[in-house]
Amino acid sequence: MIRVDLPRFDRFEAWRAAARHLASAEIAPEQILWATEATPPDLFGAAPWPEPGARAVQATPAFLTLARTVSSHSDPEAWGLLYLALMRGQSERGLWANPGDPLMIRLQALAKAVRRDIHKMHAFLRFHELASEGPRRAFAAWFEPAHPILQAATPFFSARFTDMDWLIATPEGVARFDGVLRFEGPSPAPDLPPDASHALWQVYFANIFNPARVKIAAMRSEMPLKYWKNLPETALIPEMLADAPRRLQAMAEAGASTPPAFAAKVTARLRSLEAQDLPASMAEARAQAQSCSRCTLCQHATQTVWGEGDPDAALMVLGEAPGDREDLEGRPFVGPAGQLLRQVMAEVGLDPARLWMTNAVKHFKFTPRGKRRMHQSPNGSEIQHCRWWLDLERRFVAPRLSLALGASAAFGLTGNHAPLAGRRGKIETAEDGGPVLITWHPSFILRLPPAEAQRARAEFAQDLALAQQMLADREARHSTQIS
Repeated sequence: MIRVDLPRFDRFEAWRAAARHLASAEIAPEQILWATEATPPDLFGAAPWPEPGARAVQATPAFLTLARTVSSHSDPEAWGLLYLALMRGQSERGLWANPGDPLMIRLQALAKAVRRDIHKMHAFLRFHELASEGPRRAFAAWFEPAHPILQAATPFFSARFTDMDWLIATPEGVARFDGVLRFEGPSPAPDLPPDASHALWQVYFANIFNPARVKIAAMRSEMPLKYWKNLPETALIPEMLADAPRRLQAMAEAGASTPPAFAAKVTARLRSLEAQDLPASMAEARAQAQSCSRCTLCQHATQTVWGEGDPDAALMVLGEAPGDREDLEGRPFVGPAGQLLRQVMAEVGLDPARLWMTNAVKHFKFTPRGKRRMHQSPNGSEIQHCRWWLDLERRFVAPRLSLALGASAAFGLTGNHAPLAGRRGKIETAEDGGPVLITWHPSFILRLPPAEAQRARAEFAQDLALAQQMLADREARHSTQIS
């Protein structure tokens, strides 16, 4: 087995150089031991490194950004997973952008944990001022992150506190800044002196505490107990929580304060909005949607793409957003993904004319690349803005079952951001209370390699057949009740 010893710091750069070398020689992932200072010696000795191969190793900027983030995770398997993704990506087109691949799901989960840990360090690190004989003030802090994020997290502090010298000590190592950021090996936790500014911070923290918005579980989720011992303000929390009921009662007895001068205008504006008539029919809703400007997507798309089909349909099929063909023709599901959808529908006996087919977002989102418009998935904000139109469609159609094609459609209906792989083929509840069957988006199937695409297509057909069966069962029960 080939052993790759990664240094304490600059590990990503070391991994990247070694991975490029080994991948060019087409060394299999299982033949490599990625080692850190905590990895014991190999009992059987390390195999010699191969000569660089002739294979050109490529990676997208997005994958390299993901790999850099994952490199700060404490999981010792992270390095091997990154190398496996690098090797697979050389032959599997679109792997690194595939949100449904199990390997990419796991890497994204590792990256998410690292980003959360970095956020916690930025939020909960507290400096203590030290005695300084020089012209610059000096500070020190101790922090215990869950992952080795010191090198990834400290540039935030060096950019923000350029006028002072400081050190941040962690179990992983020490970061020092005196105009230049440097890293050293681990040392014991420093004996930090009391800081007068902490008292000022406690006064501020106590005064911004709102007893009417106390949520203990949420507070502990955002500020886990493991950080409390190093935060000066946490000493005040038990007393503030105990006093919260009294303060809340006092606030209620005091009553409302005098409204500001502009309150009357705001109230009048809200009442005028409430008085506006909602569309009375699907045709009126479609007409209003043609001039929609609820988000910026309308500025570049050709037109609003409204749903089509049977307005009394029992099944609503919801996709992500219009594609290039849909944007030009003004109809949903007429591009390659729509053709695959209609083909599988025909196989399981679903008639598109008896369904209502629409998208979570009504405008085409794209980035220009030469003369082509490359599709981009809408973000959460754009999906939320378009929920107003989707809610109208659902009010008029009143489907008995909804079929969510892909993660964006599932989020638009359920508000759930969770990865799709564990949800496909299952029934969830929409935010308006109706049942939602989760499945793949046809465009996802079209991007997969042939073997994986065949499996995903079979699962897709299975889900559409399940939707057909659920509607048939519901219709049979309804007929029995009538008779």
